[in-house]
Amino acid sequence: MEIKEYVIKRKEGMIQEISTLDRPPVLSIISVGHNPASESYMKGKCKDSADVGITAIRTGLDESATEEELLDVIRKQNADDSIDGIIVQLPVPAGIRESSIIETICKEKDVDGFRKDSPFVSCTPKGIVDYLEREGFNFSGKNAVVMGRSNIVGRPMAKLLLDRSCNVTVIHSKTCEEDKKLFLANADLIVVAIGKEAILNSSYKLKETAWIVDVGINRGEDGKLHGDVEPNLPVAKQTPVPGGVGLLTRLALIENVLEASKNK
Repeated sequence: MEIKEYVIKRKEGMIQEISTLDRPPVLSIISVGHNPASESYMKGKCKDSADVGITAIRTGLDESATEEELLDVIRKQNADDSIDGIIVQLPVPAGIRESSIIETICKEKDVDGFRKDSPFVSCTPKGIVDYLEREGFNFSGKNAVVMGRSNIVGRPMAKLLLDRSCNVTVIHSKTCEEDKKLFLANADLIVVAIGKEAILNSSYKLKETAWIVDVGINRGEDGKLHGDVEPNLPVAKQTPVPGGVGLLTRLALIENVLEASKNK
C-alpha cells in the first residue's frame, strides 16, 4: 500500500474513535521566531489534527524570546488540564537549549516522545515501524542497518528494531567505508537518516530483496526536495521523498495525541 493511502486509512479509524470521546483531544504547538520551513511543518500538523478532529492551538513567541520565557509557557501548559499534548517546533534560536525544552515538557504531554521516560514512542521511528508492520515486513532475525545516530531518529529507531528481534547495525560518521559496504550489502532493511542528499546510492551493492526507508529531506540545487537515498534503487521497496516518512511522522504525532487524551 502506498504511504498516502495508508495514512488516509489510519486517519479514518482515528476519526471514528475521536467521535466517541467526551471532548476532542487538544495539541499545543509552540514556536519561537519565524522560520519558513517550520511554518510549513506546523501547517501540516494543524491540517492533520483538523482532519481527524483534534484541536490544534498555536503559541508563537518572538525571535528575541529567552529560554526562560519559553519554559514558562511550557510550564503553564503543563498545568492546563485542557491540553493533552505539547510540542515545541524545532529548531529554536541560539541560546535556547533543546535539552531544557525536552526536560520541561511533562512526560504525560510529551507527544513527540523525546523524553527518556516518555510513555510515547518518538514519532518518526513509530511511524516507520507501524507502516512496515502493516506492509508485512518480518522483522525477526532480519539484518537492519540504521544510517545515523541522532536522538530523534537513529537511536530510537535502532531500539525499536532491536525490540522486534532484528540484528541491528548503526552506521555513522566514524564508520569506515569498507565496513559500511559490508553492512549495507547484507542488509534486509535500511533506514537512512543522515541529512545528506543521495548518501545511499547506486555505488553500493544492495540486496534485491532489501527494503529502504528514506528519512532525509534536503533542498537540492534545483530547488526541489530530495531524500538521503538516490531514487529508484534496485531493491524490493523504497519510500519516496517527498510524500513518505514525513507523512508517517505526522500520523504518529496525532496518534500520540489521541493516546495522551485517552490516558487522562
